[in-house]
Amino acid sequence: MTLIKSISGIRGTIGGRAGDGLSPLDVVKFTAAYAAFIRSSAKTSSNKIVVGRDARISGEMVNKLVTGTLLGMGMDVTDIGLATTPTTELAVTMEQAAGGIILTASHNPKQWNALKLLNEKGEFLNAKEGETILKLAESEDFTFSEVDQIGKLTVNDDYTRKHIDSVLALDLVDVEAIRAANFSVAIDCVNSVGGIAIPALLEALGVKTVEKLYCEPNGQFPHNPEPLPEHLTEISSTMKSGKFDVGFVVDPDVDRLAIICEDGAMFGEEYTLISIADYVLQHTPGNTVSNMSSTRALRDVTNKYSCNYEASAVGEVNVVAKMKENKAVIGGEGNGGVIYPASHYGRDALVGIALFLTNLAKTGKKVSELRASYPNYFMSKNKIQLTPQIDVDGVLAVIKGSYKQYEVNDIDGVKIDFPQGWVHLRKSNTEPIIRIYSEAGSPEQADKFATAIMEEIKRIAGI
Repeated sequence: MTLIKSISGIRGTIGGRAGDGLSPLDVVKFTAAYAAFIRSSAKTSSNKIVVGRDARISGEMVNKLVTGTLLGMGMDVTDIGLATTPTTELAVTMEQAAGGIILTASHNPKQWNALKLLNEKGEFLNAKEGETILKLAESEDFTFSEVDQIGKLTVNDDYTRKHIDSVLALDLVDVEAIRAANFSVAIDCVNSVGGIAIPALLEALGVKTVEKLYCEPNGQFPHNPEPLPEHLTEISSTMKSGKFDVGFVVDPDVDRLAIICEDGAMFGEEYTLISIADYVLQHTPGNTVSNMSSTRALRDVTNKYSCNYEASAVGEVNVVAKMKENKAVIGGEGNGGVIYPASHYGRDALVGIALFLTNLAKTGKKVSELRASYPNYFMSKNKIQLTPQIDVDGVLAVIKGSYKQYEVNDIDGVKIDFPQGWVHLRKSNTEPIIRIYSEAGSPEQADKFATAIMEEIKRIAGI
């Protein structure tokens, strides 16, 4: 059993003893700590918390524990039921709530669940706020309400429709153009809440032909739910039939979007953001942001429009902070996460689909032709297991010094920019591992960068 308490929330496997997995006791304690934090921080006069969940088997059980605990802490609860992560984020602001809790373990397998915590803006809490909640949970420094102060529960299952309506209302979403294009679309929603939201969105966009793979929201994931190429063989085969213009794949909570070309080839998760950013920048030039481990292609596309690109530390909360700082018009992460501030500051696959289809309709290109129009980079992802005795920070410091003749960024590990590509080294917060991401114009060069750095790390660490 596994339980991971971090500044971004609490996640773990269902079952086992308290403290070993995501047990009911752990859910209650962490939820109570969150409620105590929200009340003490007092950023709004609202006493309301929005709760939404993906379709995991454990979701209903965890939902009852969370809502019951919030009520017991004197918080009013709006339960929006089965809902995507971006739907829940939007619901917080639409309800003018004090915060929100999303019950999802994102792309983790079905035995996992998690509590993801939102502020009054429907955005993830920052590191300092998360640390405060962890301390409250550990000390159990919270007080439940007397009977007359117990909160009130409201159930509202209308937020998927409201989310879709907000997508249709975006200036750069052209429903008429999409309808006129008469697209045939295949989707894989991994038997989670995407199976509710994505077909409804496509219908609202005027797409009449939709091949639905795994759209029953029962939490029985038919394959590994992380939308990586090796997990998407079935929809790729479906696309190879030649009957469909584009394929879309989402993860269980629908904040990540993978695209499949008309011939079954992978568009590339890194290129979801690139394509949508290119379309947005055509019409609304401005700054862009992605994290340091995302493809250089976003910088290239941004420069094409004489705009500025900035890289943030890894993590959605860091990307959002940098986007606000730079007044970015589009941003996100290379895992298929698109953040479009004109909608909201959260990764949103519904927004991504609507903008992508609009661009596809207006260009008249095939998806493979669209992909071929962007700068072509290849990424290599590796890791090195170290012994607990090794000073990981010291190793990274030596690496930084060894490559000082190049552009080096150390806001999140060490990133070295070479003329032909880059290498990004990050240490794990939970285990003695250094992750090595590299990118170049060819797979061979990306691997060459990674191998050279890995050999140097081994030499420095004496392994």
